[in-house]
Amino acid sequence: MSTTDVWLPFPPDALSDLPESFTYRHWDGEDDYPADPARCAFYVVPYLRPQDAVLRPLPRMTDLRVVQTLTAGVDHMLPGLPLLAPGVRLCNAGPLHNTSTAELALALTLAALRGIPRSVLAQREERWEQDVRPALADRRVLILGYGGIGGAIEDRLLPFEVSEVIRVASRARTAPRGPVHGTEELPELLPNVDVVIVSTPLTDATRGLVDAEFLARLPDGALLVNVARGPVVDTEALLAELGSGRLRAALDVTDPEPLPPGHPLWHAPGVLITPHVGGPSTAFRPRAERLLRAQLARFAAGEPVAHVVATGGREH
Repeated sequence: MSTTDVWLPFPPDALSDLPESFTYRHWDGEDDYPADPARCAFYVVPYLRPQDAVLRPLPRMTDLRVVQTLTAGVDHMLPGLPLLAPGVRLCNAGPLHNTSTAELALALTLAALRGIPRSVLAQREERWEQDVRPALADRRVLILGYGGIGGAIEDRLLPFEVSEVIRVASRARTAPRGPVHGTEELPELLPNVDVVIVSTPLTDATRGLVDAEFLARLPDGALLVNVARGPVVDTEALLAELGSGRLRAALDVTDPEPLPPGHPLWHAPGVLITPHVGGPSTAFRPRAERLLRAQLARFAAGEPVAHVVATGGREH
């Protein structure tokens, strides 16, 4: 029997076509470990489990070589990097969430523009309330964070006849569909957009990026959609703009998160909130399984794994 363990958050017998050279252990963040963590070489981080739970086994994983998350962002794992030996690779989920998150970004945008939350309330009160709402057609949409998810969002925007998609990333470059602006160009870009969709990872550079100055540059009536991470947006600054009625927002993520009862964001005018469900959908499991099969096949063959975003740094 192999002495190299792979920890999976799914029962191993539920996944087919896994390399036979490993011993698979099922662990989804429970208090008890399925085996000695020191034998684990490939750790698939449990999905949507508390940060302290998923970081807990790292100090004991002395033979670890790969940490594979099932999330696009890895901010919840960064505190664990100093616990890892040099060369341990931290991988994100690559394109796993592109489809589901882009789908929700479009749903939130359409729902907010077309007044679906207001119609739901009217239905409950048996009121037939007609009005003219903004269409997504002919809107200028800025995608802040033009990576895999940002590109997937653009794929879904174009059939809705938007007038323009403005792509923004940390650095300017050229993408297959056109230019990508750097974030330093935001002050000139923001006054001329109708919708901003935030899909950037949470880093030191993006934390608080959507602040009071950012929001003040948006035109009256603009819509902010956040499917990234809550701390990318300054909550107090957003509340001020929502309270004045100048801007609207559709948020799948918040800061703080989970949003506690009594928080003013719950009842701010012009805001639609979903509880961080961009990734969790029926699209998740089959794409997660494909990702794990591919990564474990590379690992078994001694090939470099994909989607490496950081490496460990513990000294022995």
